[in-house]
Amino acid sequence: MKKLVMSMLVISLLFGMGTQIGQAEEQLEGTITMSGAWALYPMAVKWGEEFQKIHPNVKLDIAAGGAGKGMADALAQVVDIGMVSRDVNPAEIEKGAWWVSVTKDAVVPTVNAQNPLLAELLAKGVTKEAFIKIWGTGEITTWGEVIGQEAKHDIHVYTRSDACGAAEIWAKFLDNRKQEDLGGVGVYGDPGLAEAVKKDALGIGFNNINFAYDARTKTPIEGIKILPIDINGNGQIDQDENFYNTQDEIVAAIANGKYPSPPARALHFVSQGKPTSKVVIEFIKWVLTEGQQYVPEAGYINLTQESLQEGLEKIEQ
Repeated sequence: MKKLVMSMLVISLLFGMGTQIGQAEEQLEGTITMSGAWALYPMAVKWGEEFQKIHPNVKLDIAAGGAGKGMADALAQVVDIGMVSRDVNPAEIEKGAWWVSVTKDAVVPTVNAQNPLLAELLAKGVTKEAFIKIWGTGEITTWGEVIGQEAKHDIHVYTRSDACGAAEIWAKFLDNRKQEDLGGVGVYGDPGLAEAVKKDALGIGFNNINFAYDARTKTPIEGIKILPIDINGNGQIDQDENFYNTQDEIVAAIANGKYPSPPARALHFVSQGKPTSKVVIEFIKWVLTEGQQYVPEAGYINLTQESLQEGLEKIEQ
């Protein structure tokens, strides 16, 4: 009889604990609003979907629009979290910007798959100095000049028209320039820039990797090729510089430091001051812990444990 009573007591305690846990999860409810960087948008959507499976009473409203919009919306408290794909600058910190880094990716240069000199471009790559002369100074105007040939095909240069982290980090790669220093035809958004290059056989642009590669096949999106960077400047793409064929290869190159930083960079969640909403705090904590398991499958790169711990300490202070 005593054994029966004890068993029932244990079951009752366990049931009570389970109920309390379930109630705790049910009590986590509300809406989290986010806007900003195209670079972070696919990852944020994935995190939102997985978080809602655990907390079905939480709604996430996530919109892309560029890092500039994300920062402006966060500082104006239009959204709970701004998605920012560039460094947070001192002026923004003075206005109250609080941030944590959540993952990492990179920007890659892109060309049309029908470029008349594609084979040579893929074999030789393009040096940082040549990119500077294409986007920065305008000294290089033909594709032949890029690879040292007489070909007179004009280069059609594209850039981003919206204030964004992709353009900012690409400009930073080009000897610490700013987005406004980049020449070319301005196009809105990551998808728009990819589409512009896709439609122009002589076009050149740049994209965040999740908009340069097909999410299903992990290869460059149809009609576009990734233009390799000749990192060591020896006039050819060496074996250890050849990591653009699939998204998995470029992700590995970013993770192990073979792909330069910039244009590789960390991506951030930003808010006006440290968040005070319980649901927002718990979401950020989950992203920095359990949510990290979804980073590789979404085509992003995990931050170091040290960086993630630093973020946790900031949100828990």
